[in-house]
Amino acid sequence: MRLNQFIAESGMCSRREADRFIEAGKVTVNGTVAVLGVQVDENDEVRVSGKIVRKEPERICILVNKPIGITSTTNKEDGTNIVDFVKHPKRLFTVGRLDKDSMGAILLTNDGAIVNKLLRSENEHKKTYVVQVDKLITAEFLEKMSAGVKIYNPEQNVYVTTKPCKLKQLKKNVFEIILTQGYNRQIRRMCEELGFKVVSLNRTKFLFLTLEGLSYGSFRNLTKREMEKLDEMIKD
Repeated sequence: MRLNQFIAESGMCSRREADRFIEAGKVTVNGTVAVLGVQVDENDEVRVSGKIVRKEPERICILVNKPIGITSTTNKEDGTNIVDFVKHPKRLFTVGRLDKDSMGAILLTNDGAIVNKLLRSENEHKKTYVVQVDKLITAEFLEKMSAGVKIYNPEQNVYVTTKPCKLKQLKKNVFEIILTQGYNRQIRRMCEELGFKVVSLNRTKFLFLTLEGLSYGSFRNLTKREMEKLDEMIKD
């Protein structure tokens, strides 16, 4: 790319300001004073007034409609890891997790700030699931699930009571649930405590991102508008 674009994309200044630095002889490329219009790439050493310029890495966020059997881990030793499944050229990290036996929306990104901020439990970001269980849903089941269920959390080796959540029955044995937590296999454990077994679990919505138009096993880049909305959510 052109030198002025390289400098601008580093966040140091605008292209026009970069041109002024170049014209003033304040920019070097690999130790040589640069001129307007010179082309550079990521392997070149660019300095402005002696200060090295590094281009900000491209920020990537993709939404995956994870299939059953894929594990939401970046561990390459796990042959079912989601990174190998997606085969993205950049190194990505999962935002949270989704059980191997579950399917649906999961976010992958190379931006560590997004991962850290979204994983903070106090942010209480919503995730929506459609769940099928092995028998008819009762009013008592819906009431107890929505009020919070005491489950065992193996990660802390303690029993915890889940936060109140919203439930809506969709069919005789299918319900929608909106969580703001992410305990390991939380919905399955909640159902088991109440005598139900999960037959299928699909995360249909992560934050404001839905699976609309995204086929099973496929993924897409977030749009510019979605990235702006995501940034707005985590800015504080």
